[in-house]
Amino acid sequence: MNKKLEVLPDITALVGRSLDLILSKLPTAIEQRGRFTIALAGGSTPKPLYEAIAKQKLPWDKIHVFWGDERYVPPDHPDSNELMARQAWLNQVNIPAANIHSVPTLDGYPAVSAAKYEQHLQEFFHSSPQEFPSLDVILLGMGDDAHTASLFPHTPALKVQDRLVTVGNKDGNPRITFTYPFINAADSVIFLVAGANKKPALAEVFAPVADDFTYPSRLIKPQGELWWLLDSAAGSQLPT
Repeated sequence: MNKKLEVLPDITALVGRSLDLILSKLPTAIEQRGRFTIALAGGSTPKPLYEAIAKQKLPWDKIHVFWGDERYVPPDHPDSNELMARQAWLNQVNIPAANIHSVPTLDGYPAVSAAKYEQHLQEFFHSSPQEFPSLDVILLGMGDDAHTASLFPHTPALKVQDRLVTVGNKDGNPRITFTYPFINAADSVIFLVAGANKKPALAEVFAPVADDFTYPSRLIKPQGELWWLLDSAAGSQLPT
């Protein structure tokens, strides 16, 4: 794992740095594999990043978009991560509909939906059930409880190590989420973290010793690059 921590002055700088990182990885992926795969995060922090990506002139037909987690709501629901990304980015560009890999949330049974998304990923990457395919970039946020994707402290999803996708749980509400071993198979994982309310959790995530199941972001240790991009409010007390 190649771990890098950068503390940026503010959200604008954080967005600019994350955009530069993504754009730097895109040509190589397309040259090597004929496509660029990215999994998106929800929440408010990445929204300006998606708006910035929408303004770029990119080979949209070679970009494939997934989601690292999704609330178990219809795709047109105000809480949907997909809806936010569509409004900020995907609806603004000429990306083929087949390149947008939505999380199924209409089955009524979260476990069924998780299995469907896993099957879709395996078919897309031509991977066997025993394999963890590698996305080019996975974007992650982190909550003030140190959760990431929908991997919340002391929930069953943290113990799933033999699947790509599982059911997360937030205060009794189901989510569909990548598992941490699947996240760790990525070529590049980029955390975008902003706000002073994240300081206590970050201190534990970066501590030499702490409990992974209490601070789930500690479980993210990808085979490729791990980028922590923080604004100054979140990262001012961390050693860079």
